[in-house]
Amino acid sequence: MCGICGKIFFDRSRAIDPDLIQRMTQTLRHRGPDDSGIYVAGHIGLGHRRLSIIDLSAAGRQPMANEDESLWLVVNGEIYNFEDLRQELIAKGHVFRSGTDSEVILHLYEEQGQACVERLCGMFAFALWDSRSHELLLARDRAGKKPLVYAVVDNALLFASELSALLEDPAISPTVNEEALHHYLTYQYVPGPLTIFQGIYKLPPAHTLMLRQGMLTIRRYWHLSYVPKQRLDGEHAYGEAFLDHFREAVRIRLRSDVPLGAFLSGGIDSSATVAVMSNLMNRPVKTFSIGFEETDYDERAYAQLIARQYNTDHTEFMVRPDALDVLPKLVRHYGEPFADPSSVPTYYVAQLTRRHVTVALNGDGGDESFAGYERYCASILADMCARLPRVVQESVIAKLVALLPYRDERWSMVRRLKRFLSGCSSNPAHTYVNWVCAFTTDMKMRLYTTEFMQQVGMIDSTKLIEELLQKAQADNLLERLLSVDVHFYLPYDLLVKADIACMAHGLEARSPFLDHRLMEFAAALPPEMKLRRFQTKYILKHALKGLVPRAILQRKKMGFGVPLHRWFRNELKEMAYSVLLDARACHRGYFNPSEVRRLLDEHSALQADHSYRLWTLLWLELWHRMFVDRGRAAGV
Repeated sequence: MCGICGKIFFDRSRAIDPDLIQRMTQTLRHRGPDDSGIYVAGHIGLGHRRLSIIDLSAAGRQPMANEDESLWLVVNGEIYNFEDLRQELIAKGHVFRSGTDSEVILHLYEEQGQACVERLCGMFAFALWDSRSHELLLARDRAGKKPLVYAVVDNALLFASELSALLEDPAISPTVNEEALHHYLTYQYVPGPLTIFQGIYKLPPAHTLMLRQGMLTIRRYWHLSYVPKQRLDGEHAYGEAFLDHFREAVRIRLRSDVPLGAFLSGGIDSSATVAVMSNLMNRPVKTFSIGFEETDYDERAYAQLIARQYNTDHTEFMVRPDALDVLPKLVRHYGEPFADPSSVPTYYVAQLTRRHVTVALNGDGGDESFAGYERYCASILADMCARLPRVVQESVIAKLVALLPYRDERWSMVRRLKRFLSGCSSNPAHTYVNWVCAFTTDMKMRLYTTEFMQQVGMIDSTKLIEELLQKAQADNLLERLLSVDVHFYLPYDLLVKADIACMAHGLEARSPFLDHRLMEFAAALPPEMKLRRFQTKYILKHALKGLVPRAILQRKKMGFGVPLHRWFRNELKEMAYSVLLDARACHRGYFNPSEVRRLLDEHSALQADHSYRLWTLLWLELWHRMFVDRGRAAGV
């Protein structure tokens, strides 16, 4: 992993300031603590921070050039099929000066131009400057593992791995994008291509951006389609086909010139990853788990089952999260409002794992390809409920929701039933949003001031999901929902969470389930191989029998979280009241202070669980103080 940045003026007579590229590069130091470099030539400047993984020598330093220095490249990520590509390119006469995976991009571009990206298997974001044609190519991997943000300002294009690098340029103004803020309050993250700042955008996954003669062209180079279907002879054949794809996805991710291990949560996906790693490696896998004092959030017992079965070199960390300490660190690293609470344990496990290894495999992506979330079952049930007579929906179900009491326990059946019934809708997009959102549309109407409502009230966050459902290349509800998660929740929440938390500590995370060939295989499976009779991950559980203990295959999905509801009644209570109700927060003009106080009071009094909403608001206000208020004070 690394960090990249750069700037190019459209007017070739204007010169890039090397000090700016140095400052931008320095903000990415945590992403690449091993080395740094810049390339500045007239109107183009590139910066790179290196985390050395393959070929640790100086030959791997970036920015990297081809033989005649007509091409210059900066890369963040890993190209897993680089050895095959390297041999192919050598056979065509190309000369390599390093053993890195990055160098294949230069020579592949010489052969195929911007289509080179279609040959790459990996996680990557890169910028390639072609001085012969005066073209700049930006590209991002298919799933969106590696981030890339950009802006066009002052007749120039800027890009970087993180927002903080762009803010080093005085031409960038830290002005809040109110539409992005509006969507954030629904999803707890800012969906791309927007960022929280006006004029700064995320390059979407599976896209390239070509700058040619001052014109930007953005192109999608990969689509995930759920049709047509692959038909095999029975469950055993499907299971064996999955294992073949998965073993290969794991195998190519084991190449590393630095210590390598795996996150082991005790869930199905991380357990499967460790099981296959153990069968492929000639030494015990280094595995890492964290535990919590709260039993509802502690999965160590399941992780230990896998560790014992495969005799891994297992390390456990008991974490006592200090919310007051960790929250400002998270706000700084994420750079824009990002209120997924699982960022807290992810940050801790990355921090502790980095003490032992530099690369860690994980189980990210299994749920989105193989239907691992309970909400897929719930959506199908909701679709059935939508066919009931309207009088039943509007009277019986509504009355039942009102009668069900509030329950504070995480796994309370009453709590889950109330949540399910409250979220049901005849519109699948509304159902989806109701179950994942922090604030519903009605809640926003109560929360917003009149002025802010006038600014954003006509923008419907649900439309983002409706459009994705309509565009999905799938012919059933389950796979349309999977497509939504692959194109929305995965790249803009889960992968952002993992990338930022890991790179904050200079740790590279690799995800076999996000191998694009495995994703294509999963998409081509019949839907009943993913969800059958409300059993999630059906074919995975069938294929992994014997490889993963039955107790793990049959366990309830726990999720990677923290006890927010308790924090806001204890260690975060005072901070939440003082920050969210003070003059600075109130004068921003977004929210009605009386509504914010109501959320705080009801939560404190055990009348409701508003923890996710309070976390979303608290993160937003702390982010404002760190990036907007300080930026204005500094004259940015």
